[in-house]
Amino acid sequence: MAKCCSFTASRNRCFKYSFSNSGLKSSTTDLSDGTIMHFWIPKIHKEKKPNLLLIHGIGANAMWQWDKFITPLSSRFNLYIPDLLFFGESYTTRPERTELFQGQCVMRTMETYGVKKMIVVGLSYGGFVGYSMAIQFPEVVEKLVLGCSGVCLEEKDMENGMFQVKSVDEAVSILLPQSPEKLRQLMKLSFYKPTKNVPACFLNDFIDVMCTVNHQERKELIEALYNNRKFTDLPKITQIFPLELAHRLKRHLSENAQLVIIKDAGHAINMEKPKELYKHLKLFLLDSRPHTKPDRNGDSHKLD
Repeated sequence: MAKCCSFTASRNRCFKYSFSNSGLKSSTTDLSDGTIMHFWIPKIHKEKKPNLLLIHGIGANAMWQWDKFITPLSSRFNLYIPDLLFFGESYTTRPERTELFQGQCVMRTMETYGVKKMIVVGLSYGGFVGYSMAIQFPEVVEKLVLGCSGVCLEEKDMENGMFQVKSVDEAVSILLPQSPEKLRQLMKLSFYKPTKNVPACFLNDFIDVMCTVNHQERKELIEALYNNRKFTDLPKITQIFPLELAHRLKRHLSENAQLVIIKDAGHAINMEKPKELYKHLKLFLLDSRPHTKPDRNGDSHKLD
């Protein structure tokens, strides 16, 4: 429960004001199967604007991860920003934990808003959900942007030492930190230049507000993402973690995507390099031309 003097809870209220001031409103949809989905949606949907779905990753709720982008993007797009299941105000009593199910719940909610075509941007875990949506609903997802999302991950990659963690349990302990030490470790792994000497009281406050609710369910989401995953099972799409996974996806999708590498940025690219990320998003999302452009060597640049 949030404390009355919680910095994190206060920051959360500021984000709500920021979203509302950018033309968005909070919306909750009951999917009638034990699933509740919370979204931020346009106060006024404008038919002439394209629809843009922004999907957050593991961590805090959607507001914390997209706040820096809503003001510039809302002038050009109808923005739809969900809290994925077990984050923010979204929840389900159903047992499914896959990114396929997350994508289905997001799409079902978008259908209630009357959205029939959309561009999807997914960060980290949100990229897995976005990719699953492009696979399941190719007629709806027009373009897809994956940010720091290793959808080409295989179960054996961790065993082969590609990651800085050696097991799923170790990854869970960092991605869902329950102590200041683990949160500092997450910051160190997520940022190219992590903030140092953050007082433990602020870290504990963030953990209390953002990391303790639905801990078991979030753990199951991470486990479902990893268990029995094979790159050869990954379907190809025509819309479009470690950098090697981006190059692996580039090779997998071939002519159907663009890869952009932003230098001096960690996994939390939306927080560390928001201006540069927005610049690339704008170029890709507003470009109606084919999404591949060969360079002098004949290679295609793909946005990941």
